[in-house]
Amino acid sequence: MKHVELANSRALATVRLDAAAPAAQVVPSTLSRVVAIFPAMNELARYVVDIPDFPSPGILFRDISPLLRSHFADTVRALDGLFTGEEWAGFDAVAGIESRGFVLASALAIQRGKGFVPVRKKGKLPPPVVDMAYDLEYGAGVLEMQPGTGRLLLIDDVLATGGTLLAAAPLCELAGYSVTGIGVLIDIGLMKSFSWRELPARTVIHYG
Repeated sequence: MKHVELANSRALATVRLDAAAPAAQVVPSTLSRVVAIFPAMNELARYVVDIPDFPSPGILFRDISPLLRSHFADTVRALDGLFTGEEWAGFDAVAGIESRGFVLASALAIQRGKGFVPVRKKGKLPPPVVDMAYDLEYGAGVLEMQPGTGRLLLIDDVLATGGTLLAAAPLCELAGYSVTGIGVLIDIGLMKSFSWRELPARTVIHYG
């Protein structure tokens, strides 16, 4: 098993309850196409629920469960619309980061006739695997993947400090894939912008 340690990303930012939560805005990268899919895009943000002090004191958790329960198809179409048809033709598979990234990535893979590649937490995949350690704003973890090849669209549900994506993207390459696109449902606005090797994360809903 290959093992790589990442630099601490915890210092970048933390969501604190003593600061007012900014209103959500929808900032898709291909705005006109996405608005055509779902005319009232801000309706999606209305179904994201703020949960204070979860999973630890001082953290404000953005819960997408109500959104997926009531507007799952619209959410998947909005994520799909972040990328052009030409870009979709260049993806061999969609990779989802455990666990809510699984839901979004697998739905996109079905919709576009692509393969699905799981990026899992430590101990969930049989060998052979490669792994990557990383820090979150409220803890630490290890991601694992099985080896493979192809061009991946990497999908996650929420972008906070960027620690998860900064681990998952190089892990994909360590496993033998190439990452050619990054998509995220929600950017909670802790970072001015996020990119990995000049590849920006395209988001549907942006706070801040």
